[in-house]
Amino acid sequence: MREELVLRVGAKVLAPFIVAFALYVHFHGDYSPGGGFQAGVILVAAFVLLVLVYGLEAVQQVLPPRFVQACAAVGVLLYAGTGIVTMLLGANYLGYNVLAHDPEHGQHYGILLVEAGVLITVFGVMATIFYHLAGRGRSE
Repeated sequence: MREELVLRVGAKVLAPFIVAFALYVHFHGDYSPGGGFQAGVILVAAFVLLVLVYGLEAVQQVLPPRFVQACAAVGVLLYAGTGIVTMLLGANYLGYNVLAHDPEHGQHYGILLVEAGVLITVFGVMATIFYHLAGRGRSE
């Protein structure tokens, strides 16, 4: 891979802003358009940018494939676990009202937890797919 200084510096500068925007979309998803899925896709965009500029091997040293695959499972567990906790507290599955002293706060916490699960799952699945597609044709 050729040394492209402008691309490398540009990617290093842009990636944190892309991640920050993903977090913004996630945390404002219950007040405005956006949420876990959109934030997960934006987060993967930062990841893909770094892979395209620095190469697959360099990024896999920072985010190993096992970690990325584990993100998919952890996200699903967070989503499902939120629903199970609400059932154990006496409400319906994903009945967020019981997650706090005030039903409005419970709704807010529940949405954030579920959307965090979606974000982590989308990131893990899409990054895993990208690893497999980017790694095709390479001997291991």
